[in-house]
Amino acid sequence: MLPNPTWGNHFKVFRDAGFETTTYRYYNKDTKGLDLEGMLSDIKAVPNESVVLLHAVAHNPTGVDPTQDQWKAIADALAEKGHLAFFDMAYQGFASGDLDQDAAALRYFAHETSIPTILAQSFAKNMGLYGQRVGCASVVCRSTEDATRVQSQIKQLSRAMYSNPPLHGARIASEVLNDEALYAQWREELAGMATRTIQMRQALKENILAQGSSLNWDHITDQIGMFCYTGLTSDQVDKITKEWHVYMTQDGRISIAGLNTKNVAYVAEAIHSVSK
Repeated sequence: MLPNPTWGNHFKVFRDAGFETTTYRYYNKDTKGLDLEGMLSDIKAVPNESVVLLHAVAHNPTGVDPTQDQWKAIADALAEKGHLAFFDMAYQGFASGDLDQDAAALRYFAHETSIPTILAQSFAKNMGLYGQRVGCASVVCRSTEDATRVQSQIKQLSRAMYSNPPLHGARIASEVLNDEALYAQWREELAGMATRTIQMRQALKENILAQGSSLNWDHITDQIGMFCYTGLTSDQVDKITKEWHVYMTQDGRISIAGLNTKNVAYVAEAIHSVSK
């Protein structure tokens, strides 16, 4: 069960693995925030012991994350149905700038519930190793016996898929994680990147309002991470592309990382022009 919307490749990954996929409501276009009621309703409507994919932090593509209280409600819904939680965490550190804060939802499931939990974690973005495809698969088990069985199955799967993975990127990640000085530097640099992204969100919102917009743009700063659902319609996207040469996906998603102090005012003026 996948959120609607989600990273497009999720459908291909799960279908290729033999799963029948369905979706649960996630994004509310009216509020430009989380559709918690729809999400919980859909999670409870599917058969017991289903696999539910959850974005651990910085939801891609919406930038909308549940609050901690909402995460608890989501966990309760999964526990009630006996579902398995499958977390995808590609942006740890990119949301708040703090690795621990960005892992809060995952750790709540792992430590405070008995929900079967799997984590697919990527270091592609937060370590700048995109071309290396470095990551880690983790499974939370409730006993040593279960862990032994799960590890055996994972070894068989990995042996059939790639036998021995490339080592270069993994060794870089290992060096950073296990060297005290490099680890501290990495955390500091992550915080710097996240802070810049947060500042660009604030600057975009302020510049749109400075244009005289009467619309509510709180969602720009309420959302988090690299991506933002601006709320622009498909027609407005076409217009901003044709008239202002500002490019985004057809659903109005922009990459906040593409904004800077030199272009944010221009992008804000363009957004206001097509949305007023």
